[in-house]
Parts: sequence; C-alpha cells; structure tokens
Amino acid sequence: MIEFLAPQHDDPALPNAHMLRAARLTLKYMLDVGPIGLTPNKALKRTFVTWAAEAFEWPYYTAEDLYAVNKILNEPDFPPLMLLHDLLISAKLARHRKGFLHITAAGKDLLGHPGNLWIALAHHLLFVLDHSRYTLYGDQLDDDWLLFLGVLNVEAHLGVTDDQFVKAVFDADSDNHRVHAVAYSHILRPLCWLGLLDETRYGEPYPIHKLFTKTRLWSTVIRADTDQFLIPTSRH
Repeated sequence: MIEFLAPQHDDPALPNAHMLRAARLTLKYMLDVGPIGLTPNKALKRTFVTWAAEAFEWPYYTAEDLYAVNKILNEPDFPPLMLLHDLLISAKLARHRKGFLHITAAGKDLLGHPGNLWIALAHHLLFVLDHSRYTLYGDQLDDDWLLFLGVLNVEAHLGVTDDQFVKAVFDADSDNHRVHAVAYSHILRPLCWLGLLDETRYGEPYPIHKLFTKTRLWSTVIRADTDQFLIPTSRH
C-alpha cells in the first residue's frame, strides 16, 4: 500500500518542489498581470515563456541552459513549462478562454494553500497526465505506481542509479536506451519535479549517468509498506 499525505503549508521542503514553485509563480502571474496569451496552437506566447525561463530557475533548464541551444524561446523549447501548462489545465487550476490562459477559482484558492496545491499537482502529474506526449516516440507505460514507489522507497533511500532502477523494475540492461527514456519520462522525472527525488547527473565527457535519492519531502508525504525495510541513515 502507498499513501500520500498532504504536507504542511509551511513545510521547509516544499520550496524544493520545482513544479509547485513554478505553478505558484504562474498562478500569481495571472492574478497580478492578467491572463497569459496563447498562440493559435494554444501554446503559451513567447513573452511569458521568456519570463518563465528567468523566473523558474529550473535545474538543467535555466535561462542560460535554454539560450545555449535556442536563440528565442517557445513553449516546446522549455519542457517543464509545457508539462506545467498541461498540468494546470488537467487539475482545473487554469483554463483556456478566448485566446488566453485564465486562472480558475480553484487556482486562486489553492495558491494560498501550498500543501493542498502540491497534492493536487502530484495527483494529476503521477496518476492522470499521459506522459507519452513528452517522449521521443510517444511510448506508453502501464502505470504500476505501487511497484514503482515501493522499489524507489527502498532503493533510493541511500541512492539508486537509473541503470539500477530500470534493471530492478523492467529487467532491462543499460544499453536499452528506449526503456531508460520511458522510465525517466514517466516515473523518475515527474518524481524529481515534484520534489520527491533529487537527481544528480555525472559522467564524462558529459553527464550521462543519473543518481536518484529520496528527499526530505518524500519522507514527509509518502507512507509505504516497504518502510519496514529501510536502513536508518545517520545524520551528522
């Protein structure tokens, strides 16, 4: 069994949840500045994308990172923003109307309650959104979050690599890049963006390996049957 608990609104671990921080910044932007303009394809207009790249300060997707490979920024050039846009619509925190993205009554209410907002985002990000849109080949995944979270609860307690996780869950080797991409897009990345896992990249000549470790927020909001197998960690 896996149980999610709502964090306290002032939980010191919440500011490290990048998706929560970006959602709050976006909702506040719509309150303070007004609705966000949409392109004919219903993507967020470039003016907001440029603002978000600076404001979000998203690890591995900072403005510096993005402008290193793009002269100008459109929504698809900023993957966390593209997913956040879908997430706000899915959770009914914002809606499209007459060429703009508008904040909803639910969005206004949850903006002032970060713990409840995090739970709403987590539910839709993990259990509702179809992440195949964010994969190179549109790969689907049969979600078994009881398995995924149970394995990570134990293996990521002290740290697990992407190779180790994929081997444990899918029995796939390190050279099976497609399975690695599916596991990352559907499972590991969403958990990192919710602030439940910390991702460290390493390797030469560029970071090709990833290490995932549970964060303080994980221990606060997740209760799992596999808690009984955890090795106590020492704190200095």
